[in-house]
Order: sequence, then structure tokens, then C-alpha cells
Amino acid sequence: MTTDPATPLAVDQFIVGLQPALPDDIVAARARSEAAGLPAIGVSSEQGRFLSLLVAATGARRVLEVGTLGGVSALWMARSLPEAGQVHTIEVEPAHARIAQENFSASPHGARCVLHLDEAAKALARWVAQGVAPFDLAFIDADKKNNVRYAELALALARPGSLIVVDNVIRSGRIIDVACTDENTQGARDVLSWMGSHPRLALAVLQTVGEKGYDGFAVARVQA
Repeated sequence: MTTDPATPLAVDQFIVGLQPALPDDIVAARARSEAAGLPAIGVSSEQGRFLSLLVAATGARRVLEVGTLGGVSALWMARSLPEAGQVHTIEVEPAHARIAQENFSASPHGARCVLHLDEAAKALARWVAQGVAPFDLAFIDADKKNNVRYAELALALARPGSLIVVDNVIRSGRIIDVACTDENTQGARDVLSWMGSHPRLALAVLQTVGEKGYDGFAVARVQA
């Protein structure tokens, strides 16, 4: 049976309507990001809630995010952190970082968000060399061609029991199309192959459908 393309969006809207109203700071951050013309590629409301639940369920205190955009996903994760917890989020585009910082400043949870304006691979490699404290959860949602490098560095900055989450790994099913050479799709294939074969990672891949279309998350737990 083929599903009407409008159905996933309608279901997402129905699910959102079953729950308490979206937090004011999340609504404001999304509106500010849209008004500034940021790409409409951030997490959906339910994906944001999922990330928030992961932070709460794992008891994370230190969260790493690669790809800030307008800061909406960072705010979702920050709201589940303890008072002294932090989300360290890396963004390479100054215009995106400016909006994200405005969103953090306007949110009651924004003080837990530490924004780094930098190239992610360089920043992460520097943190590895400096021996910074490990992160309990990493969320990778940046340029897909560098997915494997980001995942490698996230693993180097993790501890046993940490989670590494990579967004947009299904690409509307294009990952199984061997004729598709799009660099974003190839980046998704590469990171799934790398994570799936790594001896220190236990991987699950979840296909998702909703207001963001047909895509998915890779979620891996770091083994001893």
C-alpha cells in the first residue's frame, strides 16, 4: 500500500497535538531561525523530543553536537541536562552561529549551550589532543560528506556507555541506490558502514518518517 505523502506530516501534527504545547523557547528559536532565512533542515518537534529523551535516559552531563544551525536541537538537549551540564555545539557558518547565540541568550536553558564557531573536524581533533573530558552523548548533524571523520573523532571523545547519534542517514531510501553518487548519500552510506563494522560500537539504525520526510537516525553505544 502506498501512503499519501501528506499522511506523515498529518500524523506528526496529530502527535504534537496529543502532547503539552511546545516549549516557548523552542517555538521562538524556530521562528527566529526561519525569519533569518536559515535552511529548513533542523530537527522536527518529535525528533527534538527524542534527543531530549536520550539525554535524560542516559543521564548525560556533557553533550557534543556537530552542526548547530539555529540552535534548536541544542536547546532540546540542554533542557534535559542537570544544572551543571553543557552542550558543546560546533558551527562553521557565522550567520548560523549568530542566530543560534541569539536563541541561546533568549532561552532559560541557553546558559547550558556553549557555542564554538569553528570547523568541526579541526575543533574535535584539537579537543582529542588536549585530552578534554569525554562526552556522554554526541549528535552529528552537519555536512554529510565528513560523517565518518566526525564519528571517528566523536568516538575518540567518548567513554564506554556513551551514545553517538548521526542524523539523516537514510536519505529517502537513496542509500541503497548504487547509482546515486550524491556526496550526502555517500556520506550516509560510509558512516553506516563504518559504525556497523566498528568493534567498539553497537549500532541500531532507525528509519523515520514525518514532517522532515523519509530519513533516519543511526544510534550507536560505545562498548568497553
